[in-house]
Amino acid sequence: MTNAPTAVAIITARGGSKRIPRKNIRSFRGRPMIAWSIEAALESGAFDTVMVSTDDTEIAEIARALGAEVPFLRSAATADDHATTSQVLLEVLGQYREAGVHFDLACCLYPTAPFVRPRDLTDGRVQLLGSRFNVIMPVAAFSYPVWRSLQRGDDGRIVMNFPENLNARSQDLPVAYHDAGQWYWFRTEAFVRDHVLMGPNTGSIVLPTMQVQDIDTEEDWALAELKHEGFFYE
Repeated sequence: MTNAPTAVAIITARGGSKRIPRKNIRSFRGRPMIAWSIEAALESGAFDTVMVSTDDTEIAEIARALGAEVPFLRSAATADDHATTSQVLLEVLGQYREAGVHFDLACCLYPTAPFVRPRDLTDGRVQLLGSRFNVIMPVAAFSYPVWRSLQRGDDGRIVMNFPENLNARSQDLPVAYHDAGQWYWFRTEAFVRDHVLMGPNTGSIVLPTMQVQDIDTEEDWALAELKHEGFFYE
């Protein structure tokens, strides 16, 4: 990418996972989960460097075998349950900076994002460079209107969150979106300054809902494998 902005993919993969133990390297459709993210980043051609930020030596070994770099291990401060994604990214960029390496762009890519495609990462880079946004992230539409969502009490009683929409037709309500939970392309200078990914100057691209799946429970995992096998890979 001669004369192009330099870019790094930062795949954040700590060793601890309470709800699904070792989920970053657990087999997902016959491969370590993190393999899908690493290969998508490598195949996209959008990065000068594809690295994995981890505190775990086994994850580091698997990541290197898959073609990613692990130039340093994550510190204890950014490896616990309370560390934020922003703190992890700032640590990575700071360690590169101390080594005399600067990237104009970066992409935080989650290790549990098997639905991410190389072309999505490429499109995200193109969208970022062609805009004035500091961040570009993928979103997906809620499948049911959140404006007609409910609260449920301990006794089973339901109350509408937005009672003014009791008699509103679904098609008359605005579309609401949620974070797809896959990646964030960002300008490193702005991020180091503001420490924020989802801020007032964040843009988006829309992914189909069938290409989006949170994986936080065993049920999520089973559903993700079904969706991945039946839809994602033609």
